Amino acid sequence: MDKPALVAPAATPLPPRLVDDAVRQLVAKHGATHKARIEQGVAQVASLWRASDGDLAAFCLEHFTADAAARDRLFARFETALEQTDGHFLEIGRELRRASEVDVGPQLPVDQLFAGFEASAHLLDDLFTSKIAFVALLNFPLSTLDQRLAVGTKWSRLQWAQARLTGRFARRVPADVLRRAAEVQAKADQYIADYNLWMHHVLDERGQRVFPSGKRLISHWNLRDELKAQYAAGADGSNRQRVIVRLMERIVTQTIPLVVINNPRVDYDPFSNRVKAAPPDTVEQDAPAPSVVALDEGPEPSTRYAHLLAQFQAARAQDPYSPTMPNAIQRSFELGRELPEARVARLFHDVLESPLVAQVAAEVERRLGRPLEPQDLWYDGFKARSAIPEASLDERTRKKYPTADAYRHDMPRLLVGLGFTKDKARFLAEHILVDPSRGAGHAMQAARRGDFPRLRTRVEPGGMNYKGYNIAVHEMGHNVEQVFSLYGVDHTLLAGVPNSAFTEALAFVFQARDLELLGEKPKDAAAARREATLADFWATWEIAGVALVDVAVWHWLYDHPTATPEQLRDATVAIASDIWARHYQPVLGKAPSPLLGIYSHMVEYPLYLTDYPLGHLIALQIEEQLERAAKQGKRFGDEVERMATIGNIAPDLWMTQAAGGPVSAEPLLRATERALAALPPR
Repeated sequence: MDKPALVAPAATPLPPRLVDDAVRQLVAKHGATHKARIEQGVAQVASLWRASDGDLAAFCLEHFTADAAARDRLFARFETALEQTDGHFLEIGRELRRASEVDVGPQLPVDQLFAGFEASAHLLDDLFTSKIAFVALLNFPLSTLDQRLAVGTKWSRLQWAQARLTGRFARRVPADVLRRAAEVQAKADQYIADYNLWMHHVLDERGQRVFPSGKRLISHWNLRDELKAQYAAGADGSNRQRVIVRLMERIVTQTIPLVVINNPRVDYDPFSNRVKAAPPDTVEQDAPAPSVVALDEGPEPSTRYAHLLAQFQAARAQDPYSPTMPNAIQRSFELGRELPEARVARLFHDVLESPLVAQVAAEVERRLGRPLEPQDLWYDGFKARSAIPEASLDERTRKKYPTADAYRHDMPRLLVGLGFTKDKARFLAEHILVDPSRGAGHAMQAARRGDFPRLRTRVEPGGMNYKGYNIAVHEMGHNVEQVFSLYGVDHTLLAGVPNSAFTEALAFVFQARDLELLGEKPKDAAAARREATLADFWATWEIAGVALVDVAVWHWLYDHPTATPEQLRDATVAIASDIWARHYQPVLGKAPSPLLGIYSHMVEYPLYLTDYPLGHLIALQIEEQLERAAKQGKRFGDEVERMATIGNIAPDLWMTQAAGGPVSAEPLLRATERALAALPPR
């Protein structure tokens, strides 16, 4: 791994006399009626101005706009120009990373270099150096999170758009710091994308093969989804689940032998942690050449944690340029989500500590007919697919979607099936492109009208299996939001949703309907909704603990900034085991386990995992609104479009306008209580 990035010093503040002089000259020129706005604008500029930027007063005299109509024209110019810069730089980056992210054939060594090259790394620097950013800060108010939460409900759409304009210039991070972060991110992406396990060669506790030949699963997404699929296979499925759990624990603790990763030429017993050469007749013919050739039982070096540590150092290098939010955790919550960390943690604990956990767990245990085990963290039996053998689902999806293009051509039908009009379904399908992903899959937004979001999901050589299809429907939910919230908003500076949890929520809403789109309509709609609520509760309970681990690891990193990868590994295992012992061991009945640390997001997208439990809470509120709208005769598609075009305003304000109330765990808890009460007598 590369050496950690050094934390650079921040710029020296300007002498107060220069600021006072600029204010005095502006008031003399434009009059005392503009004094309050002048003082605010000059202070905003001065907070990021450097001696090398030149004469502060001269700049302010030239670029302060007193006339309201002229200021509106200035804002419009910013909005138009930034849409182009944002959009085109996003397109450039997408194409530079294409060979690394999309399955377009064998990768070349140079592809990793392209993936780590961030063409927009100098954009923020250039916008400040050219004084463009300072023009925005001089003429439009910069708000704090407290201000947005306190008075944002009274703001107009234009005021919100102006807040988003200045918000992007609240920090002045040097280009080399941003470039370093992009390089670190690309390397972490590549590590995760290449982390595959050939399951035919992962043995159970008796040394038996229990998975079919050719099954290649990426960690963690495919491993988790494979575990879920095994609920339809009875006792054999439980045995396979235990194999996956032990494999996951080996990955988290980094005791998995390096030779096992992405290599079907060895057989591996995760229980004994032993490796042996696979018989030649069991080796898949299409397998890539392994990175480790010798039969070596040595564990993977702490690579997973070296990547995470590099992500931390790259984020920490930005701290001096964020004086009001001086660490990545605070920026993640207050800048990224606009929700304080303490409030989010309380939402999660409302679920984790609810007495409903024990009640739902009892229902899961009753259905399984056995005591709960660690794999039941991902119990999938509330969903209709758990009763359908995965092989049957795979056969259907592979036949229907042999290629990524086949999915794209079917999108109009899928969207009509969800409740969009034919015209709107055609419009959406025309604005979403589909790529075969090297990784598990993701949605990539567009930032410029005229460009299109990308839906990326994994397509195996034999076609898209059910896992890939399920991910594709989830990502399609992201893409629909991305199209509406770019093309349908009144201000492109409001494009998107308040934070990633909201787009995850809308994606969950789509994903929950994947079987219906395959023709598996529920016979009892009320029972299906009850089961979906229980599934949402269990999924929220699961991922809330994972999110707490993610954040706690970053707190540990800030407390131990000089840690080694090995120390970070041990700390992560301890944190995950502790949260397991407090919230999951009493339910799932095992000694403390590091299982909560398996999510690849921790390495690839640090501090992102919080958006999933938040997304589940928001999704429940959206589902309830969709039900209310349906009773009023409104289309699903029309309601989704209405919500998505609210745009990027404060989370609670968006939630209130979309579904009638702020973000809360209470709707999920109330719905779960009703669902339990409605279960048939046993």
